[in-house]
Order: sequence, then structure tokens, then C-alpha cells
Amino acid sequence: MIAYLILVHRYPEQFKRMFKAIYHPLNHYLIHIDKNSGSELSEDIQRFLSDYPNARTLKPEKALWGGYSLVNIELRGIAQLLEENSSWTHFINLSGQDFPLKTQEFIRQFLGKHPEREYILAANQQDVRPDTMHRVLDICFELGSRIFRPNLSRKFLKGVTPHIGTQWMIVSRRFCEFVSTAKEAKRYKRFYRNSFIADEGFFQTVMMNNDCHGQIMQDDLRLIDWIPDGDIKLRPRTFTSADSAHLIASHHLFARKFDATEDDAVLGDIERHLQAVPAFIRQPLAEPAMLC
Repeated sequence: MIAYLILVHRYPEQFKRMFKAIYHPLNHYLIHIDKNSGSELSEDIQRFLSDYPNARTLKPEKALWGGYSLVNIELRGIAQLLEENSSWTHFINLSGQDFPLKTQEFIRQFLGKHPEREYILAANQQDVRPDTMHRVLDICFELGSRIFRPNLSRKFLKGVTPHIGTQWMIVSRRFCEFVSTAKEAKRYKRFYRNSFIADEGFFQTVMMNNDCHGQIMQDDLRLIDWIPDGDIKLRPRTFTSADSAHLIASHHLFARKFDATEDDAVLGDIERHLQAVPAFIRQPLAEPAMLC
């Protein structure tokens, strides 16, 4: 069984299409609707989810890019999923603008073969992205709808190597239980609460500095085309129908991001492909090439 946490802040109709594409009656689904999005969107999605007994909503929180709120939402979601169901083996986080590239049968069988593997990107931040060390060494804090970054520095956690990756992961229940409940995880939470863009380093740093995981695969199984967005970050390019063939041929399980208001045809192409895949070839065919 898979436990999904899906973060939604706009485009309810696009979310519904994605949800239907990843739905399976034996999975468990938890949806977080950004508190900034308003009651109309929240009520629309909750009405939709009422038809799915294995779907719940997480108490809404205001999500702010760059702030610890994104990590906090993930942690609260993991904790609720652990409490509500004792049988899932993998946790997958998605946004409402993601979409699967494989059938749910394929994904379930692929992950079922390796229940202890961790699909996450985690690089030594000091070696690979030294330009981002200010994110963890310069104190910042979230207040209301703003992030404040006073000119105050600090040392990193003693005996810990900082790691960095992306927000997206497919990880084992074992890791989720550690990061959610272990006493050893508390100091990481305290430290990263005052870090900038903590969602791209917190989970990686906890995993890589503790014996709380299975075999780590350097692959989050997401197809993302990162492009520059200002001086401090990259952003995922929005896929269009010109990318359909590449998306369908990909070995990745999911892709992001999509915007149906800009190009609806690409989602239709993927939906038709998933619906047309014969059952006898819905088996996992390949393994990620890179191991850590």
C-alpha cells in the first residue's frame, strides 16, 4: 500500500484529474489545501473527496515558499498517515500540478518489489552546492505571510553533514516513523525551523546522518525540467503537448509541473496513454540506474 500526501493550492479541476489517475482503493490519500487558497477551493475539493473513503484532508496551514511551513505540513501529513493506517509501506508526496507517467498498477508493483528502498535525491550540500550554505547558516524565520532574514549567522549542527535535494521523495515507512517520532529527529526540526528553503534539505539531512532508512537511491523518480528563476533558485518548466512523447517514454513515475490553463492537451495525451496500457505490460521494466 502507498500513502500519498498531495499539496494543493490552486486549479481544483486539474487536481481531480491527477487524483483519479493515481487512485487505487488499497492506497491511502491525504490532501493538504493551502489555507491561503480560500474556502471556495477547499469546499470544492472536499466535496470531490467525499466519494473516496480512503481519502482525507489535513488541517490547513498557510504554506509559504522558502519557509519551514512546507516542512511542517509534510511532517504533520506523515504523522497523520502513520496514525490512520498501519499497513502502508511507501510515502509519496505530490503537488496538485504533478501527474503520473505510469499506471497505478505499475507503481504499486514497482515499489512492492523493494519495500525498503528510499527514492530521494540527497547530495552533500557543502561539496555540491556550497553556494546554498547560507540557507542553513543564516537564520531566517517565518512570520505571517513573510520570511524575515536578519543578518545573524550560526554554526551547523555538530557532527552532522548538511545535504540538499528537492522537496519530492518516495520513502519507506521506516524512515517516516523515524522522522516523525524519534527523539533523535527533534534537533533537526529545531534547527531547520530557522533555515531558508528547508524543504529541500531537511529530509535529506535527517536521512543521510542517521541509520533510519533502507537502501538510498539517488533518484526521486520525477521528471522535472529545471530552469533558472532569478538569482537564488530554479523552477520547474511547465510541460506542454510538445513534450508529450518525451513524457510518455520516460522511466520516471511522475512529472511536474503542468498547468491545464496553459496547455490542457498534454494531460489528455498522458491520460489516454495510461488508459491504453494493456494489463500484461503493466509490470515494472527497469530499475533506477544510480545507487548511493
